[in-house]
Amino acid sequence: MPEFNKSSPLEFLGLSGTSFSGELPGSIGNLKSLDYFGVVGCNFTGPIPSSLGNLTQLTSLQLAENRLHGEFPPGIFHLPNLRSLDVGLNKDLTGRMPDLNRSSPLKFLELSNTIFSGELPGSIGNLKSLNYFSAIECNFSGPIPSSLGNLTQLIMLELGDNGLHGSIPRSISRLVNLENLSLFSNLLSGTVEFDLFLKLKNLSWLQLSGNKISLLTKPSTNTTLPKFKILTLASCDLNEFPDFLRNQDELEVLVLSDNKIHGQIPKWMWNLSIETLWYLELGFNSLTGFNQLPVFLPWTNLHVLRLDSNKLRGSLPIPPPSIIWYSVSNNTLTGEIPQLICNLSSAFTLDLSSNYLSGLLPKCLGNMSESLSILNLHNNSFHGTIPDTFSEGNKLKMIDFSQNQLQGRLPRSLAHCTMLEALNLGHNQVNDTFPFWLGTLPELRVLILRSNGIYGAMGNCNSNFDFPNMRIIDLSYNDITGKLPSQCFQNWKAMQILDVKILMYMQANGSFKEPGNTWRVSFPYSMTFTDKGTERVYEKIVDFFIAIDLSSNRFEGDIPEVVGHLKGLQLLNLSNNFLTGPIPSSLVNLTKIEALDFAQNNLSGVIPLQLMQLTFLAFFNVSHNHLTGPIPQGNQFNTFPNSSFSDNPELCGNPLSKKCGNSKDSPPLPSTFEENQKSSSSFEFTWKVVVMGYGCGFIVGLLVGQIVITKKHDWVMKTFAIGQPTRRMVNWRGKRN
Repeated sequence: MPEFNKSSPLEFLGLSGTSFSGELPGSIGNLKSLDYFGVVGCNFTGPIPSSLGNLTQLTSLQLAENRLHGEFPPGIFHLPNLRSLDVGLNKDLTGRMPDLNRSSPLKFLELSNTIFSGELPGSIGNLKSLNYFSAIECNFSGPIPSSLGNLTQLIMLELGDNGLHGSIPRSISRLVNLENLSLFSNLLSGTVEFDLFLKLKNLSWLQLSGNKISLLTKPSTNTTLPKFKILTLASCDLNEFPDFLRNQDELEVLVLSDNKIHGQIPKWMWNLSIETLWYLELGFNSLTGFNQLPVFLPWTNLHVLRLDSNKLRGSLPIPPPSIIWYSVSNNTLTGEIPQLICNLSSAFTLDLSSNYLSGLLPKCLGNMSESLSILNLHNNSFHGTIPDTFSEGNKLKMIDFSQNQLQGRLPRSLAHCTMLEALNLGHNQVNDTFPFWLGTLPELRVLILRSNGIYGAMGNCNSNFDFPNMRIIDLSYNDITGKLPSQCFQNWKAMQILDVKILMYMQANGSFKEPGNTWRVSFPYSMTFTDKGTERVYEKIVDFFIAIDLSSNRFEGDIPEVVGHLKGLQLLNLSNNFLTGPIPSSLVNLTKIEALDFAQNNLSGVIPLQLMQLTFLAFFNVSHNHLTGPIPQGNQFNTFPNSSFSDNPELCGNPLSKKCGNSKDSPPLPSTFEENQKSSSSFEFTWKVVVMGYGCGFIVGLLVGQIVITKKHDWVMKTFAIGQPTRRMVNWRGKRN
């Protein structure tokens, strides 16, 4: 951007959506006649020049969606003619709201997705012309000022995802023009009577999820209620379905999850907004079922149905063909999957996990939808073979059939799932050889076949079946024989990566569109894995978690030196096999390793002293082998218990009671120790695997955090998706993922 001199008569400077970058020049403050300045969606960096506070004629300042940082100049809030200020989606921009003038003409104020902090000043009530105020996902704290009740022209008030505490001020009932009130994911508390909102006749969005409030929903008067479109009341201590919902016929989104609602879903729900409701979430309650069987859900345009973690009984409810996200996990549903499920031609997620469903798997599962990415039937009682009907061009990214009673061979049509990232068939009765042919799948990261009947030798991998993205493989508790697959270890390139920069999770991402809207969804992968000797549930899997479990098979021969090439490994379990020979010293290259389990084998020789350099090693088990000599002393080895080395008659030194013959428990380190320690120091940083529980359930499943709405006015319609000139953020569930 060029420099500007004081003589410039420029009144309009609009660069939004261009590729301009660099820092905003301070000379913009010389443009005394400037009325509009907009650089939305560019790539500007650096601080906002304080000289912008000199632009006394400025009416609109649009700086959203850049990479601006530093302290926002407070003088800009005092510009005498400023009507619109948008600095949203500058994630490193700090600032505080100063005391505000009574004479301010500000109508539009957007601070979302910045790190503005501090308390909202009581003087915010001076902004009598304010129509729109959004500060979602900032760091504001303190109470909501009661002076907000003075802003009677306010149409949208969005303060979700901050640290606001205290009660919701009763003065909010004076905002008679309010259409959108979003207070989700704060620390608000106290009892709130629904009467507080009765005077807000225009209110169509009400989001209170994710606070500590107790909502009394039964109105005390017969006053006509607002017609809601979006209503999110998760975690509001509700004991029953709010009675006022009976008369709501325009609802589009309804979230009542994580409350104390129990019993059957009432009959009147079947008449609730039949044509408009597209998002319904009732998870994490104590609902027992529906009042009619078979259950054909009545909402003709329903896209998202979340009934997870209730006590639903009976057969599987059948959603309409419009469904995109269907999840009924963690209930007590019984019976077979009906053939009508094959009609869900738009489905992205089908999650029926952790129920008591049984019978054969429908043959349509492999080709029921061109958009199906998540197929989760984990922890049911399905039997028979897995249908060999996975079609070419399918978009499946995660298949989880684990903990069932499935039998027979692995379907060879799985090779058609070229977008597959995670395949979990653990704890079944599959009887087949190792599926080397899955090595052609370019995106496969997780392969879990534990506790089945996989037999025979793994054989040697070759360039045609090299599992190029494999990060997690679990073949434990099978009947695999032969030597460990040296060539496979050498080909698993994704396990040889050490560079870790961004914390991300393995998940399937997608989106779907409606007229004028784009909704983004995401489903995190999960698994059960043996970590440091304990079987754990990973509700989310860190993207760079790398692990191998080949335990409880019949592998024989040496541990190949090439295992040391897998520098990204965090967990390695080869226990309970028939391995012989020494522990390879090349394992010193596994600088990220946290667990090594070689117990219950026939290993011999000494424990390599080089393993003392593995500073992240938290679990080490070589019990029940034929190892000899002294146990290394120092560093992590001083933390391992006696049981890590037991039943090796020729081992000596701490923590065993058997002392070594010389005065020292271990010989001195080799001369290369200091050199190796220096080389490993470049890998000081490691990410631990994140083991997460369901908790209240809000962070698992759907990310409906962003929406794009067609821009109609420069202050009313804000969009939710990154990449648009303006946006409005929303979170149905009360917590961000």
